[in-house]
Amino acid sequence: MPSGVPTVWLLGVVILAFMATFACGRSPMGAASAAGMSTRTTADTATATTKPTDAGSGTGGQSGTGPTIETVTNTTTDTTTATTSPADAGSDASNSGEDSRVSPDSAGGDATVAGEGGDARDGTAATETGSAMPDGPLAKDAPSNADGATDTGAAPPPDTGADAATSDGSKRADSELSPDGALRDAPVGGDAGRLPDDTGTAGDGSSTTPPRSLSKVSAGWNHTCGLRNDATVTCWGDNQYGQSAAPTGAFMRVGAGWNHTCALQVDGSAICWGYNGFGQCATPTGTFTEITAGEEHTCGLRVDGSATCWGDNSSTQSTPPAGTFVQISAGEMHTCGLRADGSAACWGDNFYGQSTPPTGAFTQVSAGGNHTCGLRADGSATCWGADHFGQSTPPAGAFTQISAGLDHTCGRQSDGSIACWGANYYSQSTPLAGAFTQISAGGEHACGLRSDGTAACWGYNLYGQATPTAGPFTQISAGEAYTCGLQANGSVSCWGDESAGQTSPPAGPLAQISAGTAHTCGLRADGSAACWGDNDFGQSTPATGAFIQISPGGEHTCGLRADGSVTCWGWNANGQSSPPAGSFTQISAGGYHTCGLQPGGSVACWGYCAYGQCTPAPGTYTQIAAGNAHTCGLRADGTVACWGRNDSGQSTPSPGAFIQISAGGVRTCGLRADGSVSCWGDNPDGRFTPPPGIFTQISVRDSHVCGLRIDGFANCWGDLITPDP
Repeated sequence: MPSGVPTVWLLGVVILAFMATFACGRSPMGAASAAGMSTRTTADTATATTKPTDAGSGTGGQSGTGPTIETVTNTTTDTTTATTSPADAGSDASNSGEDSRVSPDSAGGDATVAGEGGDARDGTAATETGSAMPDGPLAKDAPSNADGATDTGAAPPPDTGADAATSDGSKRADSELSPDGALRDAPVGGDAGRLPDDTGTAGDGSSTTPPRSLSKVSAGWNHTCGLRNDATVTCWGDNQYGQSAAPTGAFMRVGAGWNHTCALQVDGSAICWGYNGFGQCATPTGTFTEITAGEEHTCGLRVDGSATCWGDNSSTQSTPPAGTFVQISAGEMHTCGLRADGSAACWGDNFYGQSTPPTGAFTQVSAGGNHTCGLRADGSATCWGADHFGQSTPPAGAFTQISAGLDHTCGRQSDGSIACWGANYYSQSTPLAGAFTQISAGGEHACGLRSDGTAACWGYNLYGQATPTAGPFTQISAGEAYTCGLQANGSVSCWGDESAGQTSPPAGPLAQISAGTAHTCGLRADGSAACWGDNDFGQSTPATGAFIQISPGGEHTCGLRADGSVTCWGWNANGQSSPPAGSFTQISAGGYHTCGLQPGGSVACWGYCAYGQCTPAPGTYTQIAAGNAHTCGLRADGTVACWGRNDSGQSTPSPGAFIQISAGGVRTCGLRADGSVSCWGDNPDGRFTPPPGIFTQISVRDSHVCGLRIDGFANCWGDLITPDP
């Protein structure tokens, strides 16, 4: 946890251990334990075309970057501008070697995206369950493993378990805005990081015109969601409970809670996803005009103005008073509503006085962690409840919208600038400069919407909640705890773990990219290779000359030349960087082995082979994908055959025909001709069950899977963790 965080929050880690039980529509979740040996796995994918596109191999021992530190229990509320009708407020996966030879149709390297998910309000941070190590590599001398253990031997240690997946939690925030674009509140967690403007650029603000702008943004505890102008929802950040895995469809409202997200569909019906331990995702029937997600409860306004709440009611936060409301905002353990006469009514926890509003008329209310703020007709802000960080002591001046987060509050001023007050240990109260049309304060981060529809965020960013997703992409590739995407103009956008520089691509356009365990490689238009990130074994120092495909694995990289020969560099303790002579049409670098597809459709593999991952099943193949300790091949008839380690069913493919496959960690996924995805292998609590939708490419890693949709945007599922750089 970053320095400066109150040590008392560490108590939350213990509490959070009891929370990993239910997810909306899912059975209790548990973190997969890894008994594997190595620390990274890769998975590569390639579409089955006349010439294989990127096949991502995954080495995926993921290092746990899950939420280990946040323990704040406050939730944040959403705020909307005072209008006639207030609007609703609102991975880590290790992948090595995804061969990234993509055809123009963008089928190819795998990649993980952290961003299509839910908006969370305030809540507590999730705890991370550990770092997983890939199975079966030879021990290497040089650098120590990610878990701190130094490898010293030359023989592969016995692999005893599956790669572990980390888990994390997120917080909530209701963030809906009124028709004029004023947003309601939403708490988000934040650490000095600003979000790129939904264009995939870095948080420094240098972004290009957004490919698809947002009309609303809602910051939750450790995740954020945005409503696009085309009425679809995109989320980024923590996804331990699926709170960032937004469903498909058209929506008019979105609100992120602690570990769940809710939205209103265009017909007014409510739908929620994420943690459901208290029934906060069990939406009642009927039509709503506004929805707001709190810590463990959800509230909505019906067409007649009455309030309906569901979920946790331990503090009566889900028992609204009689009467009608024009706006509603759910906080951590309390809820507030605005009546037609401007008076505020609050119910639920009142330990700090957060449910005892002052008299007088308001134009908007926003319920945060243990405090509430309201906006008066003259634009002045009034707050009540906990004030130990100054979150209830607003500055003088006029505001057009207000949003209460966990322990901080932000307000939008008449010139569009943002002013924040309260806790600032993650710079969550130090807004970015410039004009905004909406603001949403989350757990420990905040996000603002600019006039061009791009999002900018600041504050705590452990899970990438302050880094909105980019796109559209022509190719995506998932690394161990980071993701990279290739845009149509050749620019590369990466997000996630930056510990080895793997998310800092070089300048200049690239024609193809592929993310490995902790290093990334790309090919330029002239075929020359560029690699960046971890280089302990020379895996990021490419050979000279031109290549037509490149595939980074665990700590090695292989490239395919135009004459069909293969050149590899990096770690070679198991012979994974010593390809045989001969001609190949596609290559896929796994954790500690590499496989190549030969002109006649036969497969040759080399490197660490203790689990049979180098002994292909008989047959003719059109694509191969090497995982950590297993390999899969796509046959000409579209069926899949796998060989190697199968303790989690990763080598027992689903029946039917596929057009692309991707192997990583202890699972494999295949893309069918109709754009649907099927996965097999480890699937704790259903977290790796693919969402509905039409995809053009998939990328599998140890702890998450990403798919590229037909609109060019990425959607990921599993344990999406974006570690603190």
